[in-house]
Amino acid sequence: MSDLVVDFIVSLDGYGAAGGWPGYWGMEGPEYLGWLGQDGALEQTVLMGATTYRLMSGFAAEIPDDPGLAGLTAMSKVVFSSTLRAPLSWANTELVDGDAVAAVRAMKERGTRPLRTVGSVSLCRSLLAAGLVDRYRVVVFPVITGATGTDRVYDGYPDVALDLVDSRLFDGRLQLLEYVPTVLAGPPGAT
Repeated sequence: MSDLVVDFIVSLDGYGAAGGWPGYWGMEGPEYLGWLGQDGALEQTVLMGATTYRLMSGFAAEIPDDPGLAGLTAMSKVVFSSTLRAPLSWANTELVDGDAVAAVRAMKERGTRPLRTVGSVSLCRSLLAAGLVDRYRVVVFPVITGATGTDRVYDGYPDVALDLVDSRLFDGRLQLLEYVPTVLAGPPGAT
């Protein structure tokens, strides 16, 4: 059975991106980029939605020598979309146009290769609500993007209890937090 890790990078106020800011809010450092390269070298399958696919495949085409993007290009990827059409141009990418939750449930049951997400806020929300997420991994960037932030990561999520299982500091400023999530029916103690 495969494990599923949901991965996000966020500003301190919970945004996944911000208008006018560079990628990684301009704060990626050698330690963090090295970890991304190691994480990308693992035998795993990356799951994403159409918006993330368009963005990441575009970056990979523009800067193919970027170590993180080259690693992602080499990895097995599954894109869930009803708007994209096969064949997809990014190497090692399979398109699934059916129910993402059902497809991921089947992938977890029959597979041995770990699964992880990249971006794809609504896909991750659906997988978490369905109880399919084994680990929730967040890298917090030390910025607040209240005026320019886009893609609020946690909007529309169910209530979730998080048990911290790992943490790490990159480049003296980026905080990795890894949790085991438990979807709650409501606030603890509510009847």
